[in-house]
Amino acid sequence: MMRWPAITITVVVKYPLIVAEMWLFSRKGDSGFSATSTAEEVTEGIDGSGLTAIVTGASSGIGAETARVLALRGVHVIMAVRDLSSGHEAKRSITKQVPNAKVDAMELDLSLMASIRSFASKFNSSGLPLNVLVNNAGVMATPFMLSKDNIEQQFATNHVGHFLLTNLMLETMKKTARESSREGRIVNVSSRRHKFSYPEGICFNKINDQSGYNSLSAYGQSKLANVLHANELARRLKEEKVEITANSLHPGAIATNLFRHHSFVNGLVAAFGKHVMKNVQQGAATTCYVALHPDVKGSTGKYYADCNLAETSFQANDHELAKKLWDFTHNLINQCKV
Repeated sequence: MMRWPAITITVVVKYPLIVAEMWLFSRKGDSGFSATSTAEEVTEGIDGSGLTAIVTGASSGIGAETARVLALRGVHVIMAVRDLSSGHEAKRSITKQVPNAKVDAMELDLSLMASIRSFASKFNSSGLPLNVLVNNAGVMATPFMLSKDNIEQQFATNHVGHFLLTNLMLETMKKTARESSREGRIVNVSSRRHKFSYPEGICFNKINDQSGYNSLSAYGQSKLANVLHANELARRLKEEKVEITANSLHPGAIATNLFRHHSFVNGLVAAFGKHVMKNVQQGAATTCYVALHPDVKGSTGKYYADCNLAETSFQANDHELAKKLWDFTHNLINQCKV
């Protein structure tokens, strides 16, 4: 009996998001939706036919559910997946549930710039339009490791990979927006964990520094980068007067395999997750809402949670930090060009 308070304190201090996500007690926001709303519920009645979307990390978890629900609403979904066999399996699952679904799987490893360039080249030469880009894939709290491009794995996959992919897709998105007269949408799946990055926010001079590495802070750094990227992209697109929006979001704490590198938390998720965390259908709701809902039309440079506007950290609202990150990432990518 005496051990319970100590265990509770440990969980709250080290993993505050799990305890904070008591979504069962949430209320509906201005959108009319809440943390308990599902992706199907928030897109009910929306006709996505004629739209084409890319969803990264679509072979499992909220990525797969996002792909399924977008396809259910008539969107042609390109599932960008690291493992094609898993992607084809996810596609079969979707078409079994949605017989008329238009779904394709393409290989994409976001930790490898060569793979991103190959994916973009194939897609852009296919002649397909692109209305929606959902930057969903990610890794969480991994042990320190470098990508094949020699960039810390979480920063490489969660931010740099999506930054490069987005840049390579922009011309196709601009062309689609002009020719279709329909607003394009770029959606960065971030996390509330962006509020728990390193003290300086982005460690520009220590991205690959193993000595100061903290797996959860590094994850927070990559998720902060997702918000900053969306904000700066939104600013630039506004300046160009392009009909494309860019937003970021927190999907909620979800019982997925993202916690696999932390056995203690993984055990807690397995035992109690269904009582205090979202399921996959609820976890994909905000992504689908921001990607498709008409109420989001014209909204750009915003951050959403539970299908409603939400507050970010003060660092995420730092316009100079966003510009610095943009330039830093560009230089990082240029250094890695073959």
